Amino acid sequence: MRATTADPRSRIRSHELITDSALAVALTVASLLFILLVDAETAARWQGVTSVEMRAPDALSLALAALCALPVALRRRCPLVVLAVTTLPDLALHALDYSPGLSGVAALVLLYSVAAHRGHALSLLALAVTGLGYAVGALLSAQPLSWTDHVIAVVLSMLCWTGGRGVRLRRAYLAELVDRTDRLERAREADTRAARAEERSRIARELHDVVAHHVSVMTVQAAAARKMLAVKPDVARDALTAIEEMGRTAMAEMRNIVGVLRTDGPAELGPQPGVQDVPVLVDQMREAGLRTQLSVEDGDGAERALPPGVDLAAYRLIQEALTNSLRHAGPAARAWVTVRREGGELLVHVEDDGRGPAAETRQPNRTGHGLVGIKERVALYGGVLRIGPRDGGGFEVSARFPLKDR
Repeated sequence: MRATTADPRSRIRSHELITDSALAVALTVASLLFILLVDAETAARWQGVTSVEMRAPDALSLALAALCALPVALRRRCPLVVLAVTTLPDLALHALDYSPGLSGVAALVLLYSVAAHRGHALSLLALAVTGLGYAVGALLSAQPLSWTDHVIAVVLSMLCWTGGRGVRLRRAYLAELVDRTDRLERAREADTRAARAEERSRIARELHDVVAHHVSVMTVQAAAARKMLAVKPDVARDALTAIEEMGRTAMAEMRNIVGVLRTDGPAELGPQPGVQDVPVLVDQMREAGLRTQLSVEDGDGAERALPPGVDLAAYRLIQEALTNSLRHAGPAARAWVTVRREGGELLVHVEDDGRGPAAETRQPNRTGHGLVGIKERVALYGGVLRIGPRDGGGFEVSARFPLKDR
């Protein structure tokens, strides 16, 4: 048999009903005992009456007194209705000159309950009902009350109403604090998810650049080794050695990138590549069969370090552009790489004179992740990118990165 878990709100409401019922029973018993045990003279003096003209208690007076106190059990569910209903037997007690017992205490409890559990308008209405009931009861009573009694009644009523309103406002304030905390927690989780998504996107771009470049070079080298294996074994051996070195380099770079995903300890990261590593990259392209020329210029005449983000973005742009030239430009193509820094900008220009990626661009359903990654990198640092055919044939990739003054 499957056990069911009760709703927490149902449990709270059940507990509140039990508590309020116990309060109502205790108040009713105290009121009846007050009527039965306190003599008429003492009751008259407590009620502010100067002469004793109260009727002796009987079944009717006890029933009316019970009707004033027992409905307190519903003080949280419908306090305003209960307050209005209990006013009638209380007025009957005064009109018939019976001792009201503790009916005034019950009225104050109900007034507090309306102020603590209902809105401001209903609490004011409850205050008006209480005042009207007291005024009508004073008029129906055979003996007049003193001004002191009126002042005490007004002060007690205002204290109960003010206390109830204070409890309600404090409860609303705490609820607002809890809601604000929940909103802040949800916002923090959303920011965390966005940061994780951005980090995954960055790692994906890095992995694509590393894998695409090295695998492309290894593929070209493997094809050359296959063709030269029977004719020139020494050339094939050199190509296989280059493939081995390229594979190890790729694995080392992948370990550096994926190291940030480790959760069992701090990542062991090596330095990220930059413009200073472009000559090594160009040498790799030459070994793979792409005749590449490199030109590094500094128009400012001062060798200053580039910002790390721009440095990495420029290197990845050159790497992706040369990889595309190696894959698409053809076996007889040449490539030129220009890196120039002047006028507060870094210019990176890569071009080739091959046939270009025309065959791939004619297929509308194919979108290279490398070009998307280049655009994201350049846009991230406020740069301007141009990708397209080169005048006179071939393909070119050009980017301008703004450099902040140091």
